[in-house]
Amino acid sequence: MDPARKRKTRLIVTLGIALLLSTALIYTSFSASTVAKTPSQLLASSTPGESYQLTGKVVQGSVKKADDELIFRVKDRAAPEDAKSILVRYTGTVPDPFREGREVIVTGKVTGDEMVAKPNSLITKCPSKFSNSESSGATGSAAKY
Repeated sequence: MDPARKRKTRLIVTLGIALLLSTALIYTSFSASTVAKTPSQLLASSTPGESYQLTGKVVQGSVKKADDELIFRVKDRAAPEDAKSILVRYTGTVPDPFREGREVIVTGKVTGDEMVAKPNSLITKCPSKFSNSESSGATGSAAKY
């Protein structure tokens, strides 16, 4: 086989492999993404046993520590303090900025009006430095956990 044809064949095979790998990466990226739901959406239309990603604010006065489990309630971000909320049971590492009034994202399975979170799935959203301190939860009391 002459060298020019060998280089051309090698280039075509390499480009084909690169195309397959990039297609697989794009497919994996889009198929793995899920939309986070608010507590009111989950309470209204969740399927028991299904896994969901929950986003909302930790309700003031709801954080409790029981053995290795952190129990807290999450409400819709813009809802008043007395709004309907969902109970979350979480085990695993608790992020340092976690506290009452802070926005969180957690993944888990819903059973009734309660979510059992996957271990180490809790993410705390940091308040924006451009929002006022009352709406960001920066002045909230520290959680007791």
